[in-house]
Amino acid sequence: MTQDLPFVYLRAIEPEDLDDLYGIENDASLWNVSVTSVPYSRYMLYEYIANSKNDIYSDRQVRMMIENECGCVVGIVDIINFDPKHMRAEVGIVIKNNYRNKGYAKSTLSRVKEYSLNVLHLHQLYAYVDVENKQSLRLFEKCSFVASNRLKDWLFDGKTYHDALIMQFFL
Repeated sequence: MTQDLPFVYLRAIEPEDLDDLYGIENDASLWNVSVTSVPYSRYMLYEYIANSKNDIYSDRQVRMMIENECGCVVGIVDIINFDPKHMRAEVGIVIKNNYRNKGYAKSTLSRVKEYSLNVLHLHQLYAYVDVENKQSLRLFEKCSFVASNRLKDWLFDGKTYHDALIMQFFL
């Protein structure tokens, strides 16, 4: 990790993270970049935390909290849609508003790439990014992801369809 990037630590979700998870999952401004379109109750999220095995082979996903050097939760990262046959998974990152534009997403992607290669032994990571989301596109490009395909009308924000790019990184 380069010196200009902040330190991040990725860890399993704990019951104490319920408020952070609740805030992120119920932030309607993020729904147009995810598959979420309804709010989650605290009970549903508590059940998710309690019942998740945090095993990518049984859950087909791993969700981790992102902490900074002070131990503050700065966001969440998902490694989802794990395909054990082809050894690939989709990655998604949400950084809390007050920590954005400080390098945390780039540091997180670096850690996720290390984890995906050295622990999960994945062949590739990918992300679907709205072509109009220039900030996310720049992030993935800076982290050596390459746009491989454009998907027409792939994302719907409730009013308009948007094209998406598949951003891929080969480990």
